[in-house]
Amino acid sequence: MKSEEIPLNQLPIGKKGFVSRLLSDGATRKRLLDLGIIDGTEIQPLYKSPSGNPVAYFVRGAVIALRYDVSDRIMVTAAG
Repeated sequence: MKSEEIPLNQLPIGKKGFVSRLLSDGATRKRLLDLGIIDGTEIQPLYKSPSGNPVAYFVRGAVIALRYDVSDRIMVTAAG
């Protein structure tokens, strides 16, 4: 059974996923690509800030923080 595509901000903390596509454009898209967030990249939400925004993600050996509005535009498929 094929995994369903969901926005990154809906991936549960600790569950790994793979980037399937970016819905962002312009400077935000360029920033994400510069960070290595491209199709097929493994990404894992680690923890949320006390307010819930931003969320820390583990990507390519680094921890980055993304705001809700940015992570909402990154589509992923859950691993496993």
